[in-house]
Amino acid sequence: MKRVVVLTGAGISAESGLKTFRGAGGLWEGHPVQEVASPQGFAANPSMVLRFYNERRAQLKEVEPNDGHLALVELEKAYQVDIITQNVDNLHERAGSSHILHLHGELTKARSVTDESYVVECEGDIEMGDTAPDGGQMRPHIVWFGEAVPMIEKAVEITLQADFFIVVGTSLVVYPAAGLVDFVPQHSPIFIVDPHKPPIQPQPNLEFIVESATVGVPQLVQRLLEEA
Repeated sequence: MKRVVVLTGAGISAESGLKTFRGAGGLWEGHPVQEVASPQGFAANPSMVLRFYNERRAQLKEVEPNDGHLALVELEKAYQVDIITQNVDNLHERAGSSHILHLHGELTKARSVTDESYVVECEGDIEMGDTAPDGGQMRPHIVWFGEAVPMIEKAVEITLQADFFIVVGTSLVVYPAAGLVDFVPQHSPIFIVDPHKPPIQPQPNLEFIVESATVGVPQLVQRLLEEA
């Protein structure tokens, strides 16, 4: 069975109604993103950072997977599909995709500040004073600006095995995720689904589908199913 690897970004989640930093001008209640998405911001004002992610978690419960998410599930009928996502939401899981790698963490999980291996499911709020068994304050299980991306090596390993590589809703400017395109095998087609063409060098195996995720992904999935 051929392998399709899909890299998804904020654009596919935005079409479900989730707010994105880029769309909001990089501000939250007047605060720069770094203040709510960095170790320095958490150290300076942990209560504010926790409130930011509590609001994101609450909003996530109000939205549903869209046609782009659902089409990727359909693709599993004929291909092995691996989704590598920059998104911290659980919309791919809720849509029904089987193999999902979260590069930047998961909003529905929390971890200890003193033991990164202590990770638990988190559906509700995280408050100051919520601690792990080791006494460490709990924080969102999110990769913040300036932190290592521990799953990137696994993502590279998956990308190296791609028969088809699809990029959906990401600007391809945030590294290290954007660099995954460089690991796609030379013979493997690359499809970029985005209403705005990301800044990537044209190459023989690259095709742009200048559509939103909810339009372009179902179209591409139908094509690939017909070719399978």
